[in-house]
Amino acid sequence: MSLKIEHLDHIYAQNSPFEFKALDDVNVELENGHFIALIGHTGSGKSTLIQHLNGLIAPTSGTVYLNGVDIFGQSKADLVKTRFSVGLVFQYPEHQLFEETVAKDVAFGPKNLKLSEEEIQERVKWAIEMVGLDFEKMKDVSPFELSGGQMRRVAIAGVLAMRPEVLILDEPTAGLDPHGRDMILGQIEKLHKATGNTVILVSHSMEDVGRYADRILVMYKGKAVYYDTPTVVFRHVDELEKMGLAVPEVKYLMRALKKQNPEVNDDIFTVEAAKAEIERVFGGERHV
Repeated sequence: MSLKIEHLDHIYAQNSPFEFKALDDVNVELENGHFIALIGHTGSGKSTLIQHLNGLIAPTSGTVYLNGVDIFGQSKADLVKTRFSVGLVFQYPEHQLFEETVAKDVAFGPKNLKLSEEEIQERVKWAIEMVGLDFEKMKDVSPFELSGGQMRRVAIAGVLAMRPEVLILDEPTAGLDPHGRDMILGQIEKLHKATGNTVILVSHSMEDVGRYADRILVMYKGKAVYYDTPTVVFRHVDELEKMGLAVPEVKYLMRALKKQNPEVNDDIFTVEAAKAEIERVFGGERHV
């Protein structure tokens, strides 16, 4: 399911003293099936952009096409269907949990789709297991008795149960410890590989971006500045730093090593790849 964004503008408080242009002529096509990281400094337009992708916010001008259909030119009923196709998980989604059991909370979305009871139960079980939780152990437990990381996964399961073709996650690891962060991102990666659906991950962690994404969209002052593979985007170290961003720490290491030895490939941004490259170039040199 492709998302094509054309000349998208959004102005908050237009024609008032508080007018602010959050999106400025954004043009980009997000191809189907990619794991896309959306990065940018605070105020760059990331959150405003993702809320346009499933019609939660209407543009000031321009539009978003979902599989060639202008989502803002649809009827209200069709726009609701679009929101089921493009699932959006906000920051701290566990704050939206409200049912008395995990299974009932995850079932809320599918019930609104008017599915059969059999289909609802199948989706609930699938979604709970897809986020790495034991269905039989968790289904009758109150979500409010779970750990923070488990609550986050239940909230994500509630979106997955609607079987969106595009899954957007706004800082899904915010506030979690390193173990909880790795668990969430690992399950998102597993989901992406299992379904082949498009995943859009909003993140401030360049290490996570480099590890999981195969495309990166960089926002700056409301504009889409770069959209390319991590290898290409992370070559723009100086430009990214001017935008208040960075690259993975490993990238800085590889740039420093390249100054010592021009044979070093500095198009590397993961620990595993850096280890292999260092061993290739420097071999057994102990001082490296």
